[in-house]
Amino acid sequence: MNKHKTYFNWSSGKDSALALYHLLQNENYTVDELITTVNSHYNRVSMHGLRNELLLAQTNAIGIKSNFIKLPEMPDMVTYETIMNKTVSRLKSDGFTHTAFGDIFLEDLRTYRENQLTKQGLKAVFPIWKRNTKELLNEFLNLGFKTIVVCANSKYFNEDFVGTVINKDFINNLPEDVDPCGENGEFHTFCFDGPIFKNPISFEIGDKVYREYANPKTNNSVCESDTYGVWYCDLIPK
Repeated sequence: MNKHKTYFNWSSGKDSALALYHLLQNENYTVDELITTVNSHYNRVSMHGLRNELLLAQTNAIGIKSNFIKLPEMPDMVTYETIMNKTVSRLKSDGFTHTAFGDIFLEDLRTYRENQLTKQGLKAVFPIWKRNTKELLNEFLNLGFKTIVVCANSKYFNEDFVGTVINKDFINNLPEDVDPCGENGEFHTFCFDGPIFKNPISFEIGDKVYREYANPKTNNSVCESDTYGVWYCDLIPK
């Protein structure tokens, strides 16, 4: 049987790790490349704020070829799609027919991804789609994965939350309006050990930093704040 040559959209976090784990168990696919978007200004993983050095240590431990997609700090949609389309064209020319994501239930995002990829003739795969997020997090921990919170929305959390290593008590201590996997962007993580790694990733906890960003405006956003805040925990490679 011919396996589908697949590249994985790797975020460095727990959902990516679990989705990749399941995809690697699926005999219909072969994962030959990991692709991660990074902020070219700060040399860090987009949204997560993780240093590129730790991203490389992570993908080296997984043992799959990796590549960065370098984006400006705050790209508009035209810039973003131009850069992404160039990358996808390169991957298609290298023989890739499928691409996988760690998304769980964001319908609009899935539709956007599928529409963009269909234009290039690629098929999107979502290994953990529509799974219960509490069950996913428990499965993640039961499999032996380890992950730490690297950034969090200040609407829900303060600086004490970032730098937390997730364990079984984590779910019970979350605010009621926060998804257990942070699927709505409440928090992001760095996965540093587990069954897909040849070795754990060593790091030290550095500074915690607060930043504010412009809030995307929509037709029903009259009551929303102009900005939103994010706490980051810097992880330093050892």
